[in-house]
Amino acid sequence: MADKKQKCQGNIKGKYYVDQTCIACNICSVIAPGNFQENMDEGLAYGNSFVFKQPYNSEEEELCIEAMKNCPMNAIGDDGT
Repeated sequence: MADKKQKCQGNIKGKYYVDQTCIACNICSVIAPGNFQENMDEGLAYGNSFVFKQPYNSEEEELCIEAMKNCPMNAIGDDGT
């Protein structure tokens, strides 16, 4: 289960986040490319994915949930806000 105390840098404020257990497998950005992307900036925990946009509608919400369920490291969290 993701730990909101260990959020990766780059996550935009909101319900979903990626924590530091992320291995940058890219599954989340394949499933929900409108919300997740891999960090290519060495200054921001290079190699992790992060939430760059919180879901805007029910379709994006469903994709974020699917990404969270398919994350092999359980690095995607939902803080309930």
